[in-house]
Amino acid sequence: MKKIGFQTLGCKVNIYESNALKNELIKRGYEIIEPSLDCDAFIINTCAVTNMAAAKSRKLIHKMRKLNPHAVVCVMGCYSQTSDDVLDIPGVDIIVGNGNKLDILPLLEEKLLDRSIEQKLNRIDILNYHQYEKLEVTSYDHTRAFVKIEDGCENFCTYCIIPYARGPVRSKNADDIIKELKKITESGYEEIVLAGIHTGKYRDQEVNLTGLIKRILCEVPRIKKLRLSSIEINEIDDEFISLMADTEVLANHLHLPLQSGSEFILSKMERKYDLDFFTNKINAIRKVRPNISISTDIIVGFPYETEKEFMETYTYAQKIGFSKIHVFPYSIRKGTKASSMPQVKDSIKKERATRLIALSNELEKQYASLFLNQSLECIVEQSTKDGWMVGHTTNYLQVYLPLDSSYLKKYCRVEIIKLVEGKIFGKIIK
Repeated sequence: MKKIGFQTLGCKVNIYESNALKNELIKRGYEIIEPSLDCDAFIINTCAVTNMAAAKSRKLIHKMRKLNPHAVVCVMGCYSQTSDDVLDIPGVDIIVGNGNKLDILPLLEEKLLDRSIEQKLNRIDILNYHQYEKLEVTSYDHTRAFVKIEDGCENFCTYCIIPYARGPVRSKNADDIIKELKKITESGYEEIVLAGIHTGKYRDQEVNLTGLIKRILCEVPRIKKLRLSSIEINEIDDEFISLMADTEVLANHLHLPLQSGSEFILSKMERKYDLDFFTNKINAIRKVRPNISISTDIIVGFPYETEKEFMETYTYAQKIGFSKIHVFPYSIRKGTKASSMPQVKDSIKKERATRLIALSNELEKQYASLFLNQSLECIVEQSTKDGWMVGHTTNYLQVYLPLDSSYLKKYCRVEIIKLVEGKIFGKIIK
């Protein structure tokens, strides 16, 4: 039996796609193991969202080749789609981009049978690709299941390489999603995350994202909690907000990327909203979900950003009261509009990132304190080496609980009892 080792970088969509390939390889008689000397092949699912991610992808490819010089090395994903320098990395046997990841399977089988076959390149023209690649996952390594419902993005924000890496918006057939979810929940998964590159643009004929969620709630009753990996603020409409008011199955958490709290910088980024729109939408959401957790992404040190624009962002983040801010120092991506704009010094980016992370820590603490001595639904995910269990509540608070293995990978109610040095501690309500 041939042994395959996987390495996955990047987003939840990448995790899903790697799981889909693992499931298919197992069906074909392969064994999936941790990357090691025993592997006959490595499959590396890469990321290219930032320069750092691309560098990490290159480093990982070199590492796998060094780990086992005799294994077949297969590289797929966003880095292999967007970076021609992947062709120059020694020892890469197979290269596949995005949109045709399943092609890696016959190429891998062919190479394993005959190692003398020359390097295989199977990277499609993703910008002209309009078909959704049909992938399915029924088994996961995680407590919650990620289900990919959409691929591609057409926003072309000036800082972002993803439209060039993922191509135009393509949506999965709604009937296929329902079938997949039924299989997953029958296997025991109670929490589902709907994932995509531009999830809010989901559309299968007349079914939009809200319509899809309504179908899921109606036809897959075993789901206890349904999450969205991320959604743009301008794709949350009144119908979606009404649905949030009507059902508790939708988790009490949304991730809404802001990117900047400066109108000037938002215009340079070519985002599709202004701050008044963002604020009004947040207020509408909180009207139906007063204590909802709203996390966000913010880029610091974007071209043209002065201290004035940074402080506008800082102040706006305080005003909104995010539950968590994912802070990203701006990273130049070759081929994007922002790469030719005047750049901010790295030292300034680093200093601003440090200040915004400190704000995020304070906002996290303020948000968590709202739930002291309150009970919340929680899914217990894993145990720690020092005798605790860790889980996430419906509003995505990470909670430490006394060890009781009978609750692992299950839903329960917990009471939040204290906050200590940035950690939240609770107890299970039996």
